[in-house]
Amino acid sequence: MAKPLEIQQLSFCYRQGEHADVFTDVSLTIGQGEIFTLIGPNGTGKSTLIRCIGGLLLAYSGKILIEGDDISTMDSARTARIIGYVPQTHLPTFPFPVREVVVMGRTPHLGTFSSPNEEDMRVAEEAMKTVGISHLEERPCTEISGGEWQLVLIARAMTQEPRILLLDEPTSHLDLGNQMKILHTIKRLSKKGLTILLATHFPDHAFLISGRVGVMKDGGIPLLGSPEEVITEATMKSVYGVNVKISTITGDGGRRICVPLLSREEDGPL
Repeated sequence: MAKPLEIQQLSFCYRQGEHADVFTDVSLTIGQGEIFTLIGPNGTGKSTLIRCIGGLLLAYSGKILIEGDDISTMDSARTARIIGYVPQTHLPTFPFPVREVVVMGRTPHLGTFSSPNEEDMRVAEEAMKTVGISHLEERPCTEISGGEWQLVLIARAMTQEPRILLLDEPTSHLDLGNQMKILHTIKRLSKKGLTILLATHFPDHAFLISGRVGVMKDGGIPLLGSPEEVITEATMKSVYGVNVKISTITGDGGRRICVPLLSREEDGPL
């Protein structure tokens, strides 16, 4: 059986011929129901990689296989029925009610001149309930907070009923409670068989929910493995240039945590 997502020697650059590759020869396979977390500094290509996988950027070499089929041979409607994509948050322009924004996720399942029916509305309502925004359904999306808008985007992607979910920093504008709500939702979806690729700047998220984690750096993914193998004090120092402390906490299954340190080696203790 083909894996849900397989990337083979993928390379991408925005300006052909200028040797300005964002990443080169990236290969990665993600299994059904797996949560794969991608971390790394700003500007290393995490968002670009996710957009390539989602079919939004096409000027690449290599292959992206979705359930065994090359994505370059798939039309956009078929891709959207398989892949849900949640971008980094942006401010909405038009004051659509939240409910209407969420139900837009049903578009790949509708005919050319069709309108959402009762089943489409039921799916949208269930998605809003899952991420806890049912109380916002009548609110104009221009009158909600940035964190609430991020939840709307996640609900819209879930309304597509995808089998693969791409999340580009989905918790970056959320408070702690909503971060945990999203992480619980992601974990629950993976247990239902959804394949999830998550980019984040929070290494702790990998400890909380991830099966594997990859570090994007220097045009590739040089480090890949379990969170315990990859997220170490030496790795975080090398990748981000900061000192961290990796500890194991009592309770919560003895989970590891990654704590950044304000002091630098050359400064000595504060």
